[in-house]
Amino acid sequence: MSLSDHTDDGPAQIDHRAAIAAETARFAAALENADLRTPVPSCPGWTLADLVRHTGSVQRWFSALLHARVQEPPRSREVDLRLPDRQDGYVRWLAESATVAEEAFAATDPDLPMWAWGVDQHARFWTRRMLFETLLHRADADLALGLRPTIDRPMAVDGIDEFLVNLPFATSFAPRVANLRGPGSTIRFQATDGDGDWFVRLWLDGFGLNTTPEKAETADATVRGSAADLLLLVYGRTHHDAEVLTHEGDKDLLALSFANSAF
Repeated sequence: MSLSDHTDDGPAQIDHRAAIAAETARFAAALENADLRTPVPSCPGWTLADLVRHTGSVQRWFSALLHARVQEPPRSREVDLRLPDRQDGYVRWLAESATVAEEAFAATDPDLPMWAWGVDQHARFWTRRMLFETLLHRADADLALGLRPTIDRPMAVDGIDEFLVNLPFATSFAPRVANLRGPGSTIRFQATDGDGDWFVRLWLDGFGLNTTPEKAETADATVRGSAADLLLLVYGRTHHDAEVLTHEGDKDLLALSFANSAF
């Protein structure tokens, strides 16, 4: 698999630990008076209860990985979730999950070498990954409740970068990623509300984020939109034909990309 050299530290202005607490609080607040039986269209087959259970479970599992300082892929995902028996306790449980995460962060140096499924083999990988799991599912809850998700621009930029950098390594749980191949084809994601320009190149043996494209390089296909809308796009929450986005170039290449990249 080919991938350009990349340091996956994320923009310095993003405090991933604090952002997890803030996003979890926003998530819990949105659900305070919601019916947890409400379907979540962006996660087919799930209800809001499923969404809460998944997000809190991810936070608690990642926290267990941090405490264990894992140096190889874990053989089990079993962890004491302390999930309430009744769904009316789920929102409080979600808020408590962020506290569990804070305790793991306080006990773990973010620069500690650790196994991770993505590029960055340090504890900070799991913190950053937890943030975007939380943020994305908070957005799913907003969509289920008929709200337009609001995502701070710096967070969206960081999230797009985190997704595109790690996507080539996601085949263990997103097997369709292996279909992303091409003869050097390029897809460009360009933010229209400030800095943010990503070139993804597809080779016959893999794909990756090209962090040093030529200034005059043109892509085979380009999608433009705000950073927030591009983040929802790469995660499959917005279609590339949505009114908030514009695109040009090879439509088949875009279809290949979005049919095989969401997880």
